[in-house]
Amino acid sequence: MSAPEALPPRPDEQDPADRVAREARAARAAELARATEAAAEAAAHGLTAPGALDADGVRPVAGRPGVPRALSAGGQPHGAPEVPRRRAGDSGRGSLADLPMYDPLSARRRRVPEWLSTHLAGLVALDALSAVAATALAAHLTGVAAVGPWRTAGAVVAWLLVLHLAGGYREAHLGAGTEEYRRVLVAATALTAAVAVLEALDLALAEGPAAPVVAVGVASALTLVGRRLARARLHAGRRRGLMGKRVVLVGREAALVDIATRLRRDATSGWSVVGACVPDPAGAGGLARIDVPVLGGLDFVPAVLDQARADAVMVASASDGAASYLRQLAWRLEGTGIEVLLAPGLVEVAVDRLEVRPTISFPVVQIMEPSYRGLRRLAKSVLDRGSALAGLLLLSPVLLTIAVLVRRDDGGPVLYRQTRVGRYGRTFDVLKFRSMSVGADAQVEGLAADDEGNGVLFKMRTDPRVTRTGRVLRRFSLDELPQLVNVLRGDMSLVGPRPALPGEVATYGPDMQRRLLVRPGVTGLWQVSGRSDLSWAETVELDVRYVDNWSVGRDLSILARTARAVIAGSGAY
Repeated sequence: MSAPEALPPRPDEQDPADRVAREARAARAAELARATEAAAEAAAHGLTAPGALDADGVRPVAGRPGVPRALSAGGQPHGAPEVPRRRAGDSGRGSLADLPMYDPLSARRRRVPEWLSTHLAGLVALDALSAVAATALAAHLTGVAAVGPWRTAGAVVAWLLVLHLAGGYREAHLGAGTEEYRRVLVAATALTAAVAVLEALDLALAEGPAAPVVAVGVASALTLVGRRLARARLHAGRRRGLMGKRVVLVGREAALVDIATRLRRDATSGWSVVGACVPDPAGAGGLARIDVPVLGGLDFVPAVLDQARADAVMVASASDGAASYLRQLAWRLEGTGIEVLLAPGLVEVAVDRLEVRPTISFPVVQIMEPSYRGLRRLAKSVLDRGSALAGLLLLSPVLLTIAVLVRRDDGGPVLYRQTRVGRYGRTFDVLKFRSMSVGADAQVEGLAADDEGNGVLFKMRTDPRVTRTGRVLRRFSLDELPQLVNVLRGDMSLVGPRPALPGEVATYGPDMQRRLLVRPGVTGLWQVSGRSDLSWAETVELDVRYVDNWSVGRDLSILARTARAVIAGSGAY
C-alpha cells in the first residue's frame, strides 16, 4: 500500500517569515501597478514626452508630488514623498494646508525674465539720454556756460534716482494704463520742488534755478516720449506672443472662462494663460471648449505652478472660500518670485475709479461713482468747443475742397443729414459729407442680402451706393469732418459713444440706456478698436465702458489713437 501524499500545510501552519515575504511581494506588485498606471496617464497627456514642461525653477522644502493632467480635488498622488505639512500659525485644514510648503528663506526664486531685464535696461538708457539732452538744451536756452561732464553725470544720476523713488521702474506700472506716465510727472514735480527748496535755502546753483527747472521740464517731456515708444515696442512684441508672463488661473470654472476670454482678447496685457486649476477637473468642459488645459485640482496648485513654469497665479475672487485659500496659497509661494494675483470680478471699471479702503483685518475696494457734471464736465465742454472752433478755422480750405469734389461728383447736395439720438434722448441732425449717391437710404432693402454688418447696422465692404469721391472720404474718415459743427453747437462731443439711430434706441435695455448719459462723439473707443469690424455686442461694451470711465486724459488718448486708426484705415468701409 503506497504511502499517503503529503497534504499542503494549512494557512495557520505556514512559516511566518514566508507569509511576510509573500505579503511584501504582493504590496510591491500593487505599488508598481499603481505607478505604471500613473505613468501611463501622464504619458497620455504629454507630461513625459521630450520637450514637455519640466520642474526647473522653484523647489519645495523636501520633494515634490507629481502632477498628472487632471488630479482630483482630494488625495495625494501615488509615490509622493513625505513633506512638511504645516507651518506655525497655519490654522487651515485640508485642501491647500496639506500641500508641500515653500520655505521663503531657502526656496530658489525664479529668474527675472530676460525680456523684462532688457525692457528695463532700455528704459534706463532712454531716461539717461533724456537727462543728457535736457541738461544741454536747458543750458543753451538759459544762456548758461557749457555744462561739464560731471554736472551732466550728476543730472543723469539725479533724474534716474528720482524716477526710481517715484516708482517709474516698477513692473506693475509698465505697459498698460496711465500710471507709468503719472510716475514720471510725479518725479518731475518732486525734483522741481527740491530745486525750489534749495533756492529758498540759498543752496541753489550759481546761475539760479532757471536752468534746473527748464532741464526738469525738458527731461520729463523727453522721458514721456521715450516711454511711449518703449510701450509701443512692448505691445508689438506681446501681439506676437512674446514679452509676456505665463499665468495659471485658479477658481470656479465659470469665472475662469470669463477671465481667460478677456485676457486673450487683450493681447497687450502680457498674460499668457497656460492652464487652470478648478474644484472638479474631470467636469471642466467649459475651459476645454476655449482651449485652456485643466492642470489639476485646487489641492495641487503649488506643484502645478512649478511644473508649468508659471510666472504668476490668478485667483478668481468669486470662488468659494477664496479669502482663506488665497492666504494659504500666498504663504506657500513666499520667496519663489511667483506673483499671486486676485481677479476681483470687476469688469469694465477703470483703475482710477477704484479706491482701497483698509479695515482691521481685510481691505475693502470702493468703486467711485462716474462723474457726469461739475468741473470735469465743464473742462470737457470747453475742450470740445474750443477744439472744434479751431479745427473748423484751420481745416476750412480742406472742407471747401471736399465740398467742391462732392458737388462735382454727381451734382447732388454736399452734406448728408441724418437724425440721431444724443444726450438724455434728445434728437439732432448729424452732419456728414455725402459719400453715397442720392437716395441711397431707399436702396437698403434691395441690398439686405449682402449685409456684412453686425446685425443691427447695415454695412457692406464694397457698397455700390458709395461714390468715387466717397470711397476716399470714407477711407480716411474725412466724411465726418462736418460733425465739428455738431460739436460747436453742443449736440456732440469730440469723444464719446457712437451717435445712435432712433430705431436702435427703441430696442435699448437698462444697460444700453447708459449711453445716453453723455453726448455722442465724433470718435470714441469704437472708432479706435475696429469700427465696422466690431460686432454689435463689442460696440455696446466699448460705449458703456467709455460712459462709466471717461476722463479728459482718456479723451486725449483716444484722440491720439484716432489719428493712427484713420491713417491706417482700419475698419473703414
